[in-house]
Amino acid sequence: MTKKINLFANLKSDFASGLVVFLVALPLCLGIALASGAPLFSGIISGVIGGIVVGLLSKSHISVSGPAAGLTAIVLVAITDLGAFDIFLTAVLIAGLIQLALGFIKAGGISNFFPTNVIEGMLAGIGVIIFLKQIPKALGSDVSVGSGLKIFTDVASSFGDLKMGVVIVTLISLAILLVWDKIPTLKNIKMLPAALIAVTVGVLINEFLFKGTANEITSKYLVSLPVPTTIEEFKAIIITPNFSGFTNPKVWMVGLTIAIVASIETLLCIEAADRMDIQKRYTDTNVELKAQGIGNIVSAFLGGLPMTSVVVRSSANNNAGAKSKMSAVIHGVLLLISVLTIPIVLNKIPFATLAAVLLLIGYKLAKPSIFKHFWEQGKYQFAPFIATFGAVVFLDLLKGVALGMIISVIYILKGNMQRAYNFRTEEYHDGDVIHIDLAEEVSFLNKSAIKSTLAAIPENSKVIINASNTVYIAHDVLDLIKEFKKIRAKEENIKIKLMGFKKAYNLENTGEEEKHVFVEHKV
Repeated sequence: MTKKINLFANLKSDFASGLVVFLVALPLCLGIALASGAPLFSGIISGVIGGIVVGLLSKSHISVSGPAAGLTAIVLVAITDLGAFDIFLTAVLIAGLIQLALGFIKAGGISNFFPTNVIEGMLAGIGVIIFLKQIPKALGSDVSVGSGLKIFTDVASSFGDLKMGVVIVTLISLAILLVWDKIPTLKNIKMLPAALIAVTVGVLINEFLFKGTANEITSKYLVSLPVPTTIEEFKAIIITPNFSGFTNPKVWMVGLTIAIVASIETLLCIEAADRMDIQKRYTDTNVELKAQGIGNIVSAFLGGLPMTSVVVRSSANNNAGAKSKMSAVIHGVLLLISVLTIPIVLNKIPFATLAAVLLLIGYKLAKPSIFKHFWEQGKYQFAPFIATFGAVVFLDLLKGVALGMIISVIYILKGNMQRAYNFRTEEYHDGDVIHIDLAEEVSFLNKSAIKSTLAAIPENSKVIINASNTVYIAHDVLDLIKEFKKIRAKEENIKIKLMGFKKAYNLENTGEEEKHVFVEHKV
């Protein structure tokens, strides 16, 4: 029986966190649309659908969906190649249908195969990227931050192109965000999120203190929303799919690409969101894929960008104290209300304040204590973590996760080979006896290690190979032992005894009990 969830049970905390996410999501929706070469309002539509539609359908309590930075390059190239945004919307519709199908065939379980160190490495990498890319905005610089190594040179260049008014607002906003929840006298008004206070103060400073001065923050460095004044202008903002795109093979290829990348990013972010959840609730990933699919279908019909579950908004949601998915829904409702009713007011918000919010989010995702934790866990945990982190920062998210997974698998295989058997030597008056005790399962992956061990056994040795505890031995390994016994053992005068081998292995046991295999008198 499914447990019923009261979405209004934590309305006070969920409204406060939803408000914070709304403030973070607003510039992200616009920025991603701009970077994707799409109409600005398409980013807002995706944010609204991601909050309300996906928020209601999803089983995740912390995750927030919307237009994703990870899809920016794909969207930009696709719109250019397809030649029109309405044709591109058909590809988004196809992507949604594919995601819906993936949910029904229960493909969401793939997320369970991503190890913690890879997920944490991904989060830390995203945190560094977020932090670095907000620095120019926090300084009022016009430098555009690239990717890879260029991200560092671009950030360094931004310090030579700063605007004092923007810097002052950034520093004041950071101070508010850092101390607001730590001052005891503010206990009674903590229902107001620090981000809202920071945004309000930023607007007031620019409007009343900097107005008409050299420090005034101009519209170029403020939020910029479209402001329709008539119904016709509002209708012109909404673009619908051009269904003739269904006959274009390129549209299907773009749709498939978006579906795959968006699904993987969503599953990774859902796994990360579940790890952030202090109540440690788990999300049904198959339901999530269905929710994302429906969300992208609706977004396509209304002229929105493709969406995924996104780390930045999910992290902001968690840090703001969200208790249930109502927070994500509230953020979507606030996005819808704000762009319809007060776009002129929202266009007074400095990017500097929003950059301050994102700087703290980035730091929390990549704080030094996380690196210290995995370093202390040893190389098997640290190597995949740091590889994922580095590749996410210098390459991209999917390549980073792929590299981390490859290294994790290599370590698993290496550990598996090392655990294939137990090797020990016991000393006796009449010579040493080498014991090789095979593990419970010995696969073809262990062949190399066993082959090296047998090759290193010196002439005139006494060897006991014990398979008493094994459940499975690969044929490759059995052939290796047979060849060693029939050929090399005879040639080099190696006395070999086999114990515990099953009849199915076609290897004759030559000793019933280990202590009677050789005449043993320990030193």
